Amino acid sequence: MASILDFLDTDTGKQFVQRSSKEVDESPDKVRSVLGMALPMLMGAIKKNTTSSEGAEKLNSELDKEKHNGSILDSLKNGDLSGMLSEGSGIIGHIFGGKQDKIVDAVSSATQMDSSKVTKIIKMAAPVIMGILGKQKRKDDVGKGGLSSLVGSVMGTNSSHDQSLLETFMDADDDSNIAGQLTGKLFGGKSDSKGLGGFFKG
Repeated sequence: MASILDFLDTDTGKQFVQRSSKEVDESPDKVRSVLGMALPMLMGAIKKNTTSSEGAEKLNSELDKEKHNGSILDSLKNGDLSGMLSEGSGIIGHIFGGKQDKIVDAVSSATQMDSSKVTKIIKMAAPVIMGILGKQKRKDDVGKGGLSSLVGSVMGTNSSHDQSLLETFMDADDDSNIAGQLTGKLFGGKSDSKGLGGFFKG
């Protein structure tokens, strides 16, 4: 099934990793490791926000904005990622709230990367995630009531959106080779939600 981690194996995802590595002056492998942890955390926090009517309404309104129509996926091929930092800062501030530093410290400790660089990578990743969600929302014509299912699909949960999500990832790519093994490699095949859930409680 398609998931947000599969994005890293698409041409666009690889270009994002390469450009991010230059932006923070770290190896692509280390940046990929950071993203492998940070992307599920971002998605988990977004998923939590959809559990309330107010949170779902805000996310729905945000994804309907033109800037989140998925065009950012095309710009990753030749754009300057530094311009995404300001946008990403606002997004993660809303998504993580007061837990932002805790998330960054956890990823920094696990990957042995300086926390300031981890913060920068997460800020650059946030608009990409919103672009993927926004593009998928338009493709599947999802309203506020369907956001939880949509976000769950992007997290890698079986749903009716999975095939469409795979197509979304491939839309910006010339290569159709989508690998689906990243989650198992990163987390040893164990349940991710239980391990990440503590970040989003309370």
